[in-house]
Order: sequence, then C-alpha cells, then structure tokens
Amino acid sequence: MSKSPTGEVAWVKWTLIGLALGFVFLFLLLPLAAVFTEALRKGFAAYLEALQEPDAWTAIRLTLLTAAIAVPLNLVFGVAAAWAIAKFEFRGKALLTTLVDLPFSVSPVVAGLVYVLLFGAHGWIGPWLQAHDIKIVFAVPGIVLATVFVTFPFIARELIPLMQAQGTEEEQAAMVLGASGWQTFWHVTLPNIKWGLVYGVILCNARAMGEFGAVSVVSGHIRGQTNTMPLHVEILYNEYQSVAAFAVASLLALLAVATLLIKSVVEWQFEREQKAAAQLPPEKPRS
Repeated sequence: MSKSPTGEVAWVKWTLIGLALGFVFLFLLLPLAAVFTEALRKGFAAYLEALQEPDAWTAIRLTLLTAAIAVPLNLVFGVAAAWAIAKFEFRGKALLTTLVDLPFSVSPVVAGLVYVLLFGAHGWIGPWLQAHDIKIVFAVPGIVLATVFVTFPFIARELIPLMQAQGTEEEQAAMVLGASGWQTFWHVTLPNIKWGLVYGVILCNARAMGEFGAVSVVSGHIRGQTNTMPLHVEILYNEYQSVAAFAVASLLALLAVATLLIKSVVEWQFEREQKAAAQLPPEKPRS
C-alpha cells in the first residue's frame, strides 16, 4: 500500500481532499452560484435596473466611502500597534495586545450598541452632540466608527507575528549607522513587511465592505442615506424584491471574488520573492 511523504496511506489523503472539495462546493461554490442565478432570473436588463436604482447607488457609494475611510485609518493604527508590540518592551504591552484582539471576541452587534450608548440621543455624550448639531449615530460617522472597530485587528494581527519573527537586529543596525526613526521604518521595516501589510489591507477592506452587525445597529436603516450594501440587501429581501436583493448581493460577491484574486496574486508574488531570495548565493566574507 503506497504512502505519502508524510506517512499516510493514499486513501486517507484522497479522502481528506474529497472532504475538503465537498465542503468548498457545498458551502462556497453552490451558494455563490445560487446568488448569481437568482440575480439573473429575470434577465440581464432587470439585473442592471436593480443596480441602477437610486437607493442601490447610495448604498454602493456609502459602502465604498466607509471602506475608503476605515481601511487607511486601520492601516495607520495597525502598523503603529504592530510596531510597538513587536519592536519594543514596555509596561502594558500585554494589555495592548489584548485590546488589539478585542474586536475578535466581541460581537459586532455589541460594538454597535456601545457606540449608541456613547453617542446616541440618550447616551453619555449624546446631549452635548445634539446641542452642537453633531450627528454620529444614525449617520455616516457612526458607520465609519463601527467599521473601524470591527476591522481594527486585521492589519495588526498580520504584522505582529511577522515583525516578531524578523526581530530588531536590522533596525538596530540602521540606528547605529545614523538613520532616524522614520528612515529606519521606511527603508528597513517597511520593505520587510510589505507583503504582510498588503495582505492585511486586503482582508481589512473585505471585512469593511461586508460588515453587517455593527453597522446595522448604528445606521438607523435610513433608506437612501445610511444603508450600506449588506443592509440594502436585507431591506430588499424583506420587501420580497428577491431579484433586486440578489443583484446587489451578487455585486458584493463579485467584490469578494476580486479580493480573493488580489489576495492570491499577493501570495504568489510573495512566494516568488521568497524563492528568488533562497536561490541567491551567500555573500562571501570580506577579507
């Protein structure tokens, strides 16, 4: 009986592969095909009409705007948090690491309720905001804040183990040679983490565009104003406009597929660079 290099017999390997492919087909490809089938059930003209509807365009624009604000903010916060945790020793480091992981353990709905408690009309800061005509909850700022909260760990969590594995030797050498902190980051740290950073940004953007729970709480579901694409899909489906709902859902699915393709390209480029670096001959010691 033939065995694989890891010691398993062939039937075990093929059984595991079959189970994996079965799960992928059943829980990923089949639902994805169903979304596009339902979206195009009444023809391509009805599909385009659903996407061109004013409320749908507003939801699309708001989703893209939210991601365009939340992702750069998390890029700055994530890099700063990862750099601090991986490169420095300080009191409270364990607490900071725990806070970075907090959005993973807190339900998005709870996160949305926290913002309502803080900034709602009857919240802690709500009366002051109303007195100064500042709208956060049931407006775009609240949606952005909720999205930033739920997507905060993605970039930091991609960078922290990468930076820890790389150590601080190269940064210390650059500082000894007279480089400033910014020069060290730009010319030493950033090139070493660029692919992890791009990967984290891709995941962060995908979650920002697809977030539902926290955004649902803080948005107020104001049609044509505060509905993102996931919320618009829910409203259309509850109104029995299934074709329009699946049309907008198919656009979200296309964005997800595009994100997956970009992720695959990034991984391929990273592996290519790793192989190229491994094939370089070692430097000869200077006499």
